[in-house]
Amino acid sequence: MDLTSLLIQLAAGAAGGNLGSLISKDRSLGPLLNTVLGAVGGIGGGQLLGGPLSGLFGGPTGGSIGASAVVGLVLPLIVGFLKKKA
Repeated sequence: MDLTSLLIQLAAGAAGGNLGSLISKDRSLGPLLNTVLGAVGGIGGGQLLGGPLSGLFGGPTGGSIGASAVVGLVLPLIVGFLKKKA
């Protein structure tokens, strides 16, 4: 685990979190919270799923980016659906 990999996972997760807010605008948590949750999900997803998905996305870096983006997209959506509507 090097700094470059973590930064890539962070950026891919943050992008995924913001993409998730575009998919479900009524459950969006706001740009800042979507970005933070996406980044956290991106690091977690890249660390946990990046290795197993490396063959699917064309290598270790591709697997890490793909897993980070997907988990970064899903985490804000889950929190948005669990949050009570005011």
